[in-house]
Amino acid sequence: MPPTGPDPAAEQPPASEPRPAAGQPPAVEPRPVTEQLPADANADTDARTDRRRFLTYLLAAPTLTVGARAGLDAVAPTTARAAGAAPAPAPPAATAPPAAPSQLLGLPGIPDIVDLGQALQVAGLPTAHLLVLEITTAGRAVLHLPRLEVGQGLTTTVAMMVAEELDARLTDVDVPLSDSRPDLLFNQLTGASNSVRTLYDPVRGAAAAARARLVTAAARRWSLPADTLRTADSAVTAPDGRRAGYGELAAEAAAVVVPAVPATPKPAEQRRVIGRPTGRIDARDIVTGRAKYAGDLAVPGAVPTVVARPTTINGTLASLDASAARAMPGVLAVVTVPTGVAVLAETFDQALKARDALRTTWNPGPVAALSDPDIRGKLRAAHAPFLIPPLLTQYVDGEFDFAFVNHAPMEVLTAIADVRPNRAEIWFAAQTPIVAQQTLAAELGLPQDAVTVHVVRGGGSFGRRLFYDAAVEAARISRAAGRPVKLMWTRNDDMRHGRMRPASHHRVRATYGLGQVLSYEHRAATVTTDFGHGLGEALTAAGFQLSVAGLSLAQAFFLLSQSNPYSVGVPTQLLAEVPLKIPTGSWRSVYSGTVRVADEIMMDELARRLGQDPVAFRRARLREPAGRAVLDTVARAGGWGRAMPAGQAQGIGYHAENGGRAAYLVEIDATDPKQPRVTKAMIAADVGTVINPTGLEAQLTGALIDGISVILQAGNHIDRGAVREGSFGDFHYARQRHTPPVVEIHLLPPSGPPGGAGELGVPAASAAVANAYARATGTSPRSFPINF
Repeated sequence: MPPTGPDPAAEQPPASEPRPAAGQPPAVEPRPVTEQLPADANADTDARTDRRRFLTYLLAAPTLTVGARAGLDAVAPTTARAAGAAPAPAPPAATAPPAAPSQLLGLPGIPDIVDLGQALQVAGLPTAHLLVLEITTAGRAVLHLPRLEVGQGLTTTVAMMVAEELDARLTDVDVPLSDSRPDLLFNQLTGASNSVRTLYDPVRGAAAAARARLVTAAARRWSLPADTLRTADSAVTAPDGRRAGYGELAAEAAAVVVPAVPATPKPAEQRRVIGRPTGRIDARDIVTGRAKYAGDLAVPGAVPTVVARPTTINGTLASLDASAARAMPGVLAVVTVPTGVAVLAETFDQALKARDALRTTWNPGPVAALSDPDIRGKLRAAHAPFLIPPLLTQYVDGEFDFAFVNHAPMEVLTAIADVRPNRAEIWFAAQTPIVAQQTLAAELGLPQDAVTVHVVRGGGSFGRRLFYDAAVEAARISRAAGRPVKLMWTRNDDMRHGRMRPASHHRVRATYGLGQVLSYEHRAATVTTDFGHGLGEALTAAGFQLSVAGLSLAQAFFLLSQSNPYSVGVPTQLLAEVPLKIPTGSWRSVYSGTVRVADEIMMDELARRLGQDPVAFRRARLREPAGRAVLDTVARAGGWGRAMPAGQAQGIGYHAENGGRAAYLVEIDATDPKQPRVTKAMIAADVGTVINPTGLEAQLTGALIDGISVILQAGNHIDRGAVREGSFGDFHYARQRHTPPVVEIHLLPPSGPPGGAGELGVPAASAAVANAYARATGTSPRSFPINF
């Protein structure tokens, strides 16, 4: 599961308006408190608040501390929505007229009714009020974020929401990461592109409630009607020019129980921060080294530690001679743990050299007899048969293989552990800190409240940090050595023993007749994806009784996330799992990164079979008007259908998930099929209200690079139970020379509440690259990455 949390998006400012400097909000006119009132406002504050579906309350504290609860309607399924204006006309090459929905055969999927993100919102709703915003006497607005920042810009997004509703300067907002908080239950999971969708109402509600109390405190101080005061730049201003900063009002505001002005968020037309391109609030800290990752922390007594690991996946130690290693300079200890042999030293260099001096033999792991062809054979054999045999109907069949793929975040996994007989402290970039805390407590035999998990920012994730393998291993080593440790997994460690996107095989059959697709069957078989990070409990809390339905957790995830956006007759999608003892995990765009790519390749092939343009074919079958608007935008911007030299071609890909939709159009130069280069990319997206367009553009660009990588060149081989790739030297993720020199991003006007964007782009980008390569080379690639 991908990291989540994507930067969500909103309308671009008019071209005539100047953009603010990076990290700064635009100039803000003072805001009268009466501007918060809707046109039909009632004099009863409680009634207004109820109609706005926000309940705010004051928590006892010496400074202003406010919590917020969002209404149940905030997590209701979002209906299909238009993208503002009527869809633009199809580009010239897309000649087929769009058919009305009633003219097409097609049934919606489960995610069209309720998707995974909405289920997680429901699970988190009971603890939404526990999100807390504090205004300190120093004038800082501090919101402790119960999510993980892994470079997706979530802290900036949340700070913008606070600054907007509080009328504060963005530079006055702090968004530190919360330690593990078991009281939040299912509301501290970063994944499924769900962070902004879940936090949007509670954060704005808390900030609006804080502002109302600050205004009330100022009105009492000055003996003025509260509705005559204005707020801007982290201060309250009176009509006569008197001004009080939020910091000097914080203590008085803490005593306000019922504010004298509405505590409701702004209507969209009054926003001045949300929707404006904004630089990362932590950008300077990151580039100057002030931002601290786990490897940067100086925990007293924590010593550098590395681990010698088996020669095959999940192998075990057979024998050990550590005498030479123990005698080396700086070595402090050598201890064994279930995953290998740990070496503790004064420096990482000393630890690594001593690790290499260990004399070890290893028992083979449970998949030591398997290589890629064996695994592909097991996947192919796992499929259920198609329901509709092609007896009297024309059909198109497709089979697709996708390799294992490593997460490969830029920051290697690092965890610090200090385990004592009666307590433990862990520092780790955790997407699921509550489950990590529970697991660590069980592993160490301690009460859960005796284990503290400090959530540290991470340098990339893509779903990797949903699991806390390194934290558990560090705790085991600390307990065995009797001292704090700073454990580093090297790139080789994570490549060969960490988690990967499972390999998968797909069979697709589409039948057609009289110019229509009559049925569409997709059979996906994957190596079992490990979901042991708390998602199952969250889905159960949201009302999905998996045991009653007879579904595995993976099947439930599959059903809640996979939907074909086109009218393709009678669609069926089935997941089969092959249980192999290979460490797997959620990789950005779980399932969609392969399922939807296969679907989009099939859409191109169906269009060719029916003699239609690929864009026109899609447009005529997209069920959402918003989807057609996105497709039209990217086709028009990219000049779809223009003539190109031999060996070069355009490709298109579309995907809708997590309340958003995106289309990618790429141009590829495959004159040398072994060295293809994407030369241009056009991206269009509609993800509802956009908080920070700059962050959204970064997410969509990152998805493009992921798509280029996993389709053309990046994957993992299994050779007799071992992962062949060990570093970026042989795991061929896209380099700078592989990235397109021209990338254009078009964000459609806001069409509803925020959707998710962190994972949205990967399937569409991947499909566009695959389709462009096929058209440029005149081939039909079936195994990915293509140059593997």
